[in-house]
Amino acid sequence: MQAVTLSPENQNAYARAALAYRYGEEHHPVTEAQVLSARRWEDKKDDLWTTFQRVQENLMKGGLNGRSAQGKRSHTRAIKGIDGDIKLNRALWVLAEQMQQALS
Repeated sequence: MQAVTLSPENQNAYARAALAYRYGEEHHPVTEAQVLSARRWEDKKDDLWTTFQRVQENLMKGGLNGRSAQGKRSHTRAIKGIDGDIKLNRALWVLAEQMQQALS
């Protein structure tokens, strides 16, 4: 996965799919750019592995500023339960594998 470089369009597509899994299709409290944002300077690479790690960290830890469906300010919540943790990690991994196969 580290050998696969993603274009900005592919990164946004990955983030969009991850947001759709986490929050459903109707409303996402945060944008693709927020989910793709790096919390450390080492994470500013464009490869699939680093993109996977950034999206995973931002969705798992939460704390991103967003808007509710009613337009009120909100913060995303961290995933603390083991079931939610495993389900999200598995879904993100499958998305990354599909992206890798599509780009190879």
